[in-house]
Amino acid sequence: MAKPPILHESDGSVSGVNNGAVNQSKFAGGGARGGGGHSAGESSSGQGGQPQRGGAGAVIPVYAAGSGAAAKNNNHRSTASVCIKVRSCGRRSMNQPKMANGSNCYCANVVINDPKLLHQKKAAIRLAGPSKFQVIADFDNTLTKFWVDGCRGQSSHALLQQENPEYNVKRDELFNYYHPIEYDPQIPVDEKTKLMEEWWGKTHGLLIEGGLTYDAIRNSVASAVIAFREGVVELFEFLEANIPVLIFSAGLADIIEEVLRQKLHRTFKNVKIVSNRMKFDQNGNLVSFTGKLIHSLNKNEHALDMAASLHDHLGEVDDHMIDSASVKKRTNVLLLGDHMGDLRMSDGLDYETRISVGFLNHNIENSLDSYRKGFDIVYLDDASMAGVVKLVSELFSPASD
Repeated sequence: MAKPPILHESDGSVSGVNNGAVNQSKFAGGGARGGGGHSAGESSSGQGGQPQRGGAGAVIPVYAAGSGAAAKNNNHRSTASVCIKVRSCGRRSMNQPKMANGSNCYCANVVINDPKLLHQKKAAIRLAGPSKFQVIADFDNTLTKFWVDGCRGQSSHALLQQENPEYNVKRDELFNYYHPIEYDPQIPVDEKTKLMEEWWGKTHGLLIEGGLTYDAIRNSVASAVIAFREGVVELFEFLEANIPVLIFSAGLADIIEEVLRQKLHRTFKNVKIVSNRMKFDQNGNLVSFTGKLIHSLNKNEHALDMAASLHDHLGEVDDHMIDSASVKKRTNVLLLGDHMGDLRMSDGLDYETRISVGFLNHNIENSLDSYRKGFDIVYLDDASMAGVVKLVSELFSPASD
C-alpha cells in the first residue's frame, strides 16, 4: 500500500510516512471532548476534577486547505485528507477507524490552513530578527492543559476557594447567570460588553467582601487541578534572553503569578502578565483592584493602554525592555490562544507579521473549520507546546534556513 502524505509543519513539503516504531501514547485517550471557555468567577465546583470523556483511540479526520487565492478566500478545502506529523505516525490498529481517504495514518493533531503563507510569514520574521519579535499568549487552556491526569483542568479563576464558603456559592451563582450571556450570539456586542463589565465587577466585589487573603490564593493554587503544557518551560527559556512574553488574561494576575511560582518552580525575567491585579493590605487582606477592568471582551492589546501600567513582573528586568512603547515597536508577533476571541489580543498593535497558533482542546468536530480559518496553525486534542518550541527555534536558531 502506498504511504499517505505528510504535510510538514516547517515548510509545507510533502513526504512519505515512516511506518517504523512510534510512540502512540498521545492518542491513547483521544476523542472529542466537552468543556467551557474561561470566564470571570467560573464555577468553583464545576471546572476541575471531571473525568475525561471520549473513547480511546478516537480519530478526527484532518484536512489541509490548499494555498493560493482559494485558501486566502477561506473557502477551499482539499478533497484528500492528509496526516500532519508532529511526533508520531504509524499503522492503525484493528480497532482504530480509517481516515476519510482510507489511509492508515492516524496522527492527525495539527492543521495548517495555508502552508505557503505560513512559510512566507516565517521568512519575514526570521529576516527582521528577534529585536522586532514578541509573544502574546492567553493563559488558561493555552499555556495550561485542558486535561490534567484524566480530569478537566481548572482555570485560574475557577481554582480560587475563599475561606468563607458562602462567597464561593455566590460567585457560582453569578457564573450560572452570566456565563450563558457571554456565549449567546443573539445579544449585541455592546450590550454584552456592559454585562461582562457588570459580571467582573460583581465578582471582584465578592472577593473583597468575602475577605479574600493572599494565603487563600496560595492554598487554592497548591490544591488546584492545574498544570502547564509540556514544553512551556522550554519555550520561556528559549525566549528569555531578548524576547518578551505577554500573558493576557481576563482572570487575576496574582493567581497566575502564584501558579507560575508553584507549578514551574521558577520565574522568567521576560514574562509580563496583563490582567486584573489585586491590592492587599499589610495583613494580606484584599482591599481593592488596580488599573482598569479587563474582561473577556476587551482582553486584547488595548489592555496595555487601559491598565495603569504593565503590571509588575516576576523577575528582574530593565524597565525599558518590556514597557508599553517598546512592546508596540515589536511589530512581529507570535500569538497563542485557545479561543477564537484570542485572535483579538493583538488588535491594538500595528503588527507587520503575525503567526497565530490555536489550541483546539475540545469540541473538535464542530470548531475545527472556524479554527483553521482563523489561526495559521491549529493543534488538536490538548497537544503539548513542543510544536511551538520547534517553531520559534526555526525562526531564530542560527541553523534555520
